[in-house]
Amino acid sequence: MTEETVVEKTWRLMLEGHPTARRGDLVVIEAAYAEPRLRVLFPFPSHGALHFHRNTQFPWSNDLPFIASSTQSYTVYAPQYSSVLGEVLTPREAAALVVAHLPNDCGPAFEGPWPPPKSSTG
Repeated sequence: MTEETVVEKTWRLMLEGHPTARRGDLVVIEAAYAEPRLRVLFPFPSHGALHFHRNTQFPWSNDLPFIASSTQSYTVYAPQYSSVLGEVLTPREAAALVVAHLPNDCGPAFEGPWPPPKSSTG
């Protein structure tokens, strides 16, 4: 049996509502998890928003769009609140909007702090 990655474990604990997991808007977490490109990123709920990172330890990448929840809508922001990418009515639409704005080179999150380790072949 394969051991869970940090990313997989983090998602699982958040979805299960485990007491040690960070808390966030569960419907947003579920919608984001349903998107394969988001499921491989490190989820980080904080201050009413669900952030996604390319790495699993501080300092975070902070270079990806994210979802902020309000009582009636979901706003997708560019990294670090630099601009609004859109406001939608459902968490599913918000997750899809984040996916639509991910960089092409955005693959699975690596374990460790940002920036990524230098390649030994490059």
